[in-house]
Amino acid sequence: MELSSPLAYAADPRAAADGAAALESAGLDAVWVAEAYGFDSPTIMGYLAAKTERMRIGSAILNIYSRTPALIAQTAAGLDAVSGGRALLGVGASGPQVVEGWHGRRYDRPLGRTREVIELSRRIWRREVIEHRGITELPLSPEKGGTLGKPLKLLNHPVRDTIPVYLAALGPANVKLAAEIADGWLPFLYVPERAAEVWGRSLAEGAAARDPALGPLSVVAGGPLAIGDDAEAARDLMRPTVALYVGGMGAPGRNFYHDLVCSYGYGSAADAIQRHYLAGRKKEAEAAVPARLLEQLCLAGPEGHVRDRVEAFREAGVTMLNVTPVGPDPARLIEHVRSWL
Repeated sequence: MELSSPLAYAADPRAAADGAAALESAGLDAVWVAEAYGFDSPTIMGYLAAKTERMRIGSAILNIYSRTPALIAQTAAGLDAVSGGRALLGVGASGPQVVEGWHGRRYDRPLGRTREVIELSRRIWRREVIEHRGITELPLSPEKGGTLGKPLKLLNHPVRDTIPVYLAALGPANVKLAAEIADGWLPFLYVPERAAEVWGRSLAEGAAARDPALGPLSVVAGGPLAIGDDAEAARDLMRPTVALYVGGMGAPGRNFYHDLVCSYGYGSAADAIQRHYLAGRKKEAEAAVPARLLEQLCLAGPEGHVRDRVEAFREAGVTMLNVTPVGPDPARLIEHVRSWL
């Protein structure tokens, strides 16, 4: 099992990059850079490439609506070039609130768009001359307003013609797609003990259609990491995140994270979190997050408990443990867990 960490999202990116470099020295294999509606991730990933030497650098995630498929492919190829072949391309549909509210793009056909982005990216990295008729038309046809476009191929020669693509997915159809065509899967709010029950069928159906040349599907999941007799308090640091996603990322009936927590068996709690959050009662929403759910999502507690959590993620099929070290010495925590893997 490999070890990765998300870059501190709201922090000063230069300080966060310095921290990531220290974690690289402690044994971290990869770092993931979020975007949402904050700083763009490619700028920060390029800076990380200059500050690090060994670990891989991934986007988690670039949404498939705000950039064209060709630009997503160019971005990944550029990062791979400046990092010396260390890029990981994490993509996903994001959610309608960000796509429509921030980017002003219509949130439609997420599965078709995702498949198209992945397939076109791989063709572009192989430097094929691109002609494509789908959701995206390349070149743009005269019927859609095109005038001077002609088929093109990537100008540069990429460092690699196969950059690993990771798909952020939660819903059954999207998880099935990840298992079929992606190199890796980026789930969120992952409870390893319930993963087979919630996603097993989708993963199996996707795997049945998977090209053997892709190799086994990588799975990246984890949570906050803290070791010590008083480390259980670190779980509470995740309350605002769970409340935000379960309560605020979508309207009632259209919230992937609410549906996921319901599938874990916390339906009444998920409803309460959403009701409080949408009414502006954020503290009440955070208080409604079940302690047991936080225990399942985190790797926090005495050493024996944390080791058991690591094994639970391993047994569920996680191939890259993605942790956020909590405490005064993050590098020591990474070194400690690294020694178990």
